[in-house]
Amino acid sequence: MARTQASQEAMSTVADKAPITAERKPPQDLDTKLPNPYMPRALIAPDTENVNGTWGHEHNNMSVLQQHVSFFDLNKDGIIYPWETFRGFRSLGINVIMCFLNMIFLHVALSYSTLPTYLPSPLLPIYIQNIHRAKHGSDTGTYDTEGRFSPANFELIFSKYAHEFPDKLSLREIWRMTQANSVAYDFFGWAASKLEWGVLYLLARDEQGYLSKEAVRRCFDGRLFEYCAKLHKGTAGKTA
Repeated sequence: MARTQASQEAMSTVADKAPITAERKPPQDLDTKLPNPYMPRALIAPDTENVNGTWGHEHNNMSVLQQHVSFFDLNKDGIIYPWETFRGFRSLGINVIMCFLNMIFLHVALSYSTLPTYLPSPLLPIYIQNIHRAKHGSDTGTYDTEGRFSPANFELIFSKYAHEFPDKLSLREIWRMTQANSVAYDFFGWAASKLEWGVLYLLARDEQGYLSKEAVRRCFDGRLFEYCAKLHKGTAGKTA
């Protein structure tokens, strides 16, 4: 009996004196739904419903983080310049003011850490090869420090914070998630996380105001941007 109790305690995910552990539950039996869920993937972004990642998506031997940003590399030279970021956001249907603000924030914040030299560039380019250097704190941990995709951490987003629906996030749940992931005194990380999830919510929320798990997963591997750009182009063509 004592051995059974000790075994149960060893596997417990809830501590009575830490109520937050009961509120934010990790996924159960994840390894039965997804092979090696704790092994970060370099090329694909799998989850329990898509164990081989996004069907038909070309990774081009780039890391998942590189795939995430490559949509904005319009001429595919491996470097993202501010004007490419602006045009990329515009192709998604984002208004001009938001495009400009996103462009300024992203390139001022990320450019220098991705440069191949120690000398800053007045053009504020972002080098995709070094995008892993621009990973910020106070995030979900779904990207590791090398830009790989961590399936277990992705699943934690929904098991911990998707309380209304298991595969959707409301705006309130997104806010609570970004607050919960905030690291003390990480002011840049706080702002970056709120900006990224805010833009994603505006871009991909459904008619009921929820952000689906599939939309979030496809954002991580960049496929969502391609889809939204095609959708916006088709809508603009119909209204022209």
